[in-house]
Amino acid sequence: MTHKIFNVAIAGCGKVAHLHAKAIQNIPHARLAGVWSRTPKTAEDFAATYKTSPFFDISGMVSEKNIDLVLVCTPHPFHLQPAIEAAEAGANVLVEKPLASDLKDCDAIINTCRRAGVKLGVISQRRWYPPVMRVKEAIEAGKIGRPVLATVTMMGWRDKAYYDSDAWRGTWKDEGGGVLVNQSPHQLDIMLWYMGEIDEVYGIWRNLNHPYIEVEDTALAIIKFKSGAIGNIVVSNSQKPGLYGKVHVHGENGASVGVQTDGGSMFIAGMTGIAEPPVNDVWSVPGEESLPEKWKEEDTALFSTIDPMIYYMQRQEEDFLDAITADREPMVTGEEGRRVVELFSAIYRSTRDNAPVKFPLAPEAGMDGRF
Repeated sequence: MTHKIFNVAIAGCGKVAHLHAKAIQNIPHARLAGVWSRTPKTAEDFAATYKTSPFFDISGMVSEKNIDLVLVCTPHPFHLQPAIEAAEAGANVLVEKPLASDLKDCDAIINTCRRAGVKLGVISQRRWYPPVMRVKEAIEAGKIGRPVLATVTMMGWRDKAYYDSDAWRGTWKDEGGGVLVNQSPHQLDIMLWYMGEIDEVYGIWRNLNHPYIEVEDTALAIIKFKSGAIGNIVVSNSQKPGLYGKVHVHGENGASVGVQTDGGSMFIAGMTGIAEPPVNDVWSVPGEESLPEKWKEEDTALFSTIDPMIYYMQRQEEDFLDAITADREPMVTGEEGRRVVELFSAIYRSTRDNAPVKFPLAPEAGMDGRF
């Protein structure tokens, strides 16, 4: 099959943008045609590294280079401007997680892309992990009956050097939040993908052992899903050197399926590698109890032959480009990205008001529940 060559641009040239640039270079039918940064010198240096062109105006970049897709990699509270400018100029938009740091920005991005007739997606590359896919397939095949209980547990660690590595980290204004906004969206997205719509959340956040940052390092929540299922979230950056990230789903028939998406020290884009391959660490489907050992061998073998930091981003980018070609929805849509922001916004609001929060959530002014 002959593919059109897609012109891809990156907006924002921080650490994660380098992973996306390398992923794009691995896609035969894509080329990195331009980069934009709020800081001209940063764009120039990044462009020189990847042999592309720097730009200081997104609409001009889209027009001049006939850009098909803009990958937005700016800090979370600054996704709005490049996403809107790219969409209004006619480019499709793929935004690094989370879609934005508040619901107002999410809705503005979604509505602009809809009006412009362009596709919108949100990076959640862990959905492409084989153990994550197996859980989804098992649920959809009815192997656990109706999903009735979900748990997200993410115990990680971020030290002072991490927060010092970029000026925006650890601040409400420039990061938008802590573990909820930056580290846990992958696991929250996977849980929502498995479990469906939320009815109500009671949550609480704290800063347990990072006095040098403004934002939360730990958060808990109890979830009621519209299906009648319930869920529990425990996410934290306070366990040194980092333990694991897990999403488990328990079914009405007593069977359980789950995935450890992250093990050991937590992956930090542009700073560290992925420590351990993802595995199906829970699997009690009748007759399939022995499969996780076989899968672990397969997954470990795959893990040793790829660069997992880049490979799964590449898979998501390929899916998005295929969605453009086939005129279908990408696997992770803007609306699904909004659901993650809605969930962490509910936890912030619940902590502020000391009360459960009913869904759906409308945007709030200001810091959207953080204070």
